[in-house]
Parts: sequence; C-alpha cells; structure tokens
Amino acid sequence: MPADRGASVDFYFDGRLVTGRPGQSVAIALWDAGIRTLRHSPIDGAPRGMFCVIGVCQECVVMIDGVRTPSCATLVQPGLRILPVPDPPTGPGH
Repeated sequence: MPADRGASVDFYFDGRLVTGRPGQSVAIALWDAGIRTLRHSPIDGAPRGMFCVIGVCQECVVMIDGVRTPSCATLVQPGLRILPVPDPPTGPGH
C-alpha cells in the first residue's frame, strides 16, 4: 500500500520532534529529517546509521520502549519516542 504523501506522522528521536509519512520506516524518516547518526560503534565510537535497510546488519538499531530495534524495519507511529542505543562505557577498565 503506497504511503499517503499528504499526511504526516510526528514522533521523537532523542527528544527532537521528527515528521515522517504513514508507511515510512523510522530509518527513512530520520534520513529525510537530516539525521544520519543513529548510534555509535561499541568498538571505536564511530558514528553508525543506515546500511542494508532490510533489518539484517543492525547498523541502524535504536531503542524503542527500552528494546534494541532496527529502525529500518519499524514503521513510524504518532508519538513514538525513540532513543539512540546508549554509548558504550569508555576509560580505564573498559
């Protein structure tokens, strides 16, 4: 079913209001809003975002209701509150 290009869906990413379209994935709505970094690598802290866009690679995972979720496989919903995956601990002992 094609997305209704006239309608909009408001949701939040890291406290920022983002507007998407019905039928659009969270990843694409964030991309359209200019948001490219969705999390940071636990190895070197490098920014991560969309890569495969089919839910396989896990590069675009975000936190939705406390659960790591691929943003490319999740449709926007009104009022959805999304957070980046927390940065890994750094410093001595980590």
